[in-house]
Amino acid sequence: MPARDHAPASPDAHPGDAHLREPDGARLTEATRVFALLSDTTRLHVLWLLALAEADAGTLADRCEASRTAVSQHLAKLRLAGLVETRREGRHIYYRLTDGHLRRLVMEALSHADHRVSGRAPHD
Repeated sequence: MPARDHAPASPDAHPGDAHLREPDGARLTEATRVFALLSDTTRLHVLWLLALAEADAGTLADRCEASRTAVSQHLAKLRLAGLVETRREGRHIYYRLTDGHLRRLVMEALSHADHRVSGRAPHD
């Protein structure tokens, strides 16, 4: 019988946990690559803003208080990595996150940081 691609990690795993299994080298490498891209404060701020709504580079630069050139370079890196995608409307290019997993990862990372900085008790 062939191994299932999305087998639960344990018999006690919940059906929604279908992706939770022992990661192989390719998955660990990909997750490490994503975390590396999240390790820049401006890039993380951009991703947080995009988790809220799509936006153009100028709006993102204003909200991040960074130069448009710097934000554009971050967006190019994120697009090349497949974490953001674009939509053209006339002369404007709008950016958005590629999927909900990334949105939840960004929000959870910043929620965790909020608990650490504020001193509020962590929760599950």
